[in-house]
Amino acid sequence: MDMYQGGQVIPGKRTALLAGALAGAALALQGCAPAGYNQNDDQVSVANEAAAAAEATPTPAPDASEEATEDTGDAPKKDVPITTKLTAKTLPRMGQVVVDQDGWVLYRFDKDTANPPASNCEGKCAKVWPPAYTEDGKPELSGIDESKVGVITRADGTKQLTIGNWAVYRYIGDKKPGQWKGQAVGGTWFVVTPAGQRNVTCLPTNTPKPVEPPADDAAAGDDKESGDTGYDY
Repeated sequence: MDMYQGGQVIPGKRTALLAGALAGAALALQGCAPAGYNQNDDQVSVANEAAAAAEATPTPAPDASEEATEDTGDAPKKDVPITTKLTAKTLPRMGQVVVDQDGWVLYRFDKDTANPPASNCEGKCAKVWPPAYTEDGKPELSGIDESKVGVITRADGTKQLTIGNWAVYRYIGDKKPGQWKGQAVGGTWFVVTPAGQRNVTCLPTNTPKPVEPPADDAAAGDDKESGDTGYDY
């Protein structure tokens, strides 16, 4: 059978072309997975069509306290790990991310607020998503505009770094530097870009659940709700 008929691609040829395109897309989807993901459990896809919607302004959280405002105060009031460096990095499949001095990928939380900048991740949430604490709000920067980096005061008096006015965190579900298993957890946590935006280049097809908090904290929080982790995601 000829490929063309009257200057047009015949239906059979169009079907073959479409099948080839779909096969290529399927191969591309298989490559869009965070390091350490089990492809049999969580297939992920490139979410180009979701990018515009994902960057929409999130629903404002309840009014933050006056303490959680832009600030560069003194050292934290308790012993916490300090984030001393922020680096813009390009990771395979994910693209632009921000990592700390140890290479851990950083995230932002949709239930936080950017105006005013404030964190709404406390208690068990902060055990699973450790804040990027700071002493002076002046981490070493590599590939990140200094104007994008700020500081908020958390409810406990500690200082946390922000990027683009969004508080940033690590995820204990990431088992080694460079992993981004926290992407889209609960539909509210996303890898942060050097500009403070959500990186939605690669998203799971299903909404991942957060990992459990460390054992000692899980036991201490059993009195909240039966059968509930105590998270608010």
